[in-house]
Amino acid sequence: MLWAGPLLVIFATSAGWADEVPVRVTTDSSAYCAELATRFAAQPGPRAEETAIMAEDGRRLCDTGHVRSGIAKLRRALRAVQAGG
Repeated sequence: MLWAGPLLVIFATSAGWADEVPVRVTTDSSAYCAELATRFAAQPGPRAEETAIMAEDGRRLCDTGHVRSGIAKLRRALRAVQAGG
């Protein structure tokens, strides 16, 4: 006979926690690729050539149907440009 022990479920329910952490829902879609590309283009300041190439690679990947890879590259490029690269 199999015995199933007690099931322990923990919920993070500190007061106000849900208000402090905004939830952002993203999808692996060409629309999200376009949003990331637009956000990248809107970043002020100079860009390192490597960062610009990474963003272009991301857009190209999205355009050729490799959406997840394109999103990953665009996110990395966006983080890099926001960090000053």
